Amino acid sequence: MRKQTKTEGKSGWEPAKDWTREDFIERPARGEARRRYSRTLRRNALTTLLILLATMAGRARADEAQASDCAVSHPMGDAWWTGPMLANTAATAPRGHFLIEPYLFNVSTQGSFDHHGTRHSTAYANSYGSLTYMVFGLTDKWSVGLIPTFSYNTASGGPSSAGPGVGDLTLQVQRRLTQFVPCRWVPTISAAVQETLPTGRYDRLGNRPADGMGAGAYTTNLEFLSQMYFWMPNRRIVRMRLNVTDAISSNVHVDGVSVYGTGAGFSGHAKPGSSFFVDAAWEYSVTRSWVLALDATYRNKRNTHVTGYDSESGHGMTPVVMDSGVSDAYGLAPAIEYSWKPNIGVLVGVRLIPAGRNTNETITPAVAINFVR
Repeated sequence: MRKQTKTEGKSGWEPAKDWTREDFIERPARGEARRRYSRTLRRNALTTLLILLATMAGRARADEAQASDCAVSHPMGDAWWTGPMLANTAATAPRGHFLIEPYLFNVSTQGSFDHHGTRHSTAYANSYGSLTYMVFGLTDKWSVGLIPTFSYNTASGGPSSAGPGVGDLTLQVQRRLTQFVPCRWVPTISAAVQETLPTGRYDRLGNRPADGMGAGAYTTNLEFLSQMYFWMPNRRIVRMRLNVTDAISSNVHVDGVSVYGTGAGFSGHAKPGSSFFVDAAWEYSVTRSWVLALDATYRNKRNTHVTGYDSESGHGMTPVVMDSGVSDAYGLAPAIEYSWKPNIGVLVGVRLIPAGRNTNETITPAVAINFVR
């Protein structure tokens, strides 16, 4: 009589199997077949993996060969650069290396543009100045730096500065996000933050308004920097930079004569407007040592609002409210670069502000030395 046993599944109860001699003979045969099948699967999987690894290695060698061939046909060392006059670099200094680039310049005021963009004659003035970029590579992707400034101002309608003075000091940190490689359409891209500290005089200037060499505000600049290389049919290199900067400033307490146009009896506050700046720059390597450069810039500055009281108006504490209005400035900065070594060169250029609204027409010749170590 057959026994009944409980099994898992949909059938519930089913008859128990009576094993025969043939079953004990067939079970080892089926096990051996399964083992052979398993070994075959392992051999096939191992073969497939080896083929895949060999293919990947072949592709890697092909990519390396292609990159090597591209580097040979697009040598980066065919041009020595100092950088254009205005656009900062998206590259970061290698770890442990530094860059020093001092500028000497003269901002010469030639006229002014009203809110319609119409040019008007204005008092002639000069602002002689210097600024120095000092950048150090913390790592290959992170760099830090500072930019000290100095000025001396002259004006045709009043006294000049008492002497050269310290301007505002800027601190900088930059992070490189991507790195340009020849034959690949990915530029070098960086993000940077600059913080300008109010180290220059800006108020209590007395009878020398030209002593004003700072803004009195803490200003934060957020920068997006990019840099790309192109090879021309004649094998010369064109380098392009595209930078975008947005700046916001803190409120400033103002007393007396100041860079904000206030009088001797004024006491109050100024709120500098935010600023938006775009700079597209091109450099063409005529030879390895000689480079032609051009910056094209646009700056928009929002309204600066000044409020307070004037105690010397003759009518007691007179309320004072002043607004600069929104300004726009369009600029060009052609320059020539000459490098006699890969790590040192000189730049001579001039920045022109030929058009705008609520801004001055200026010509700014400049010279700079670029040194990397």
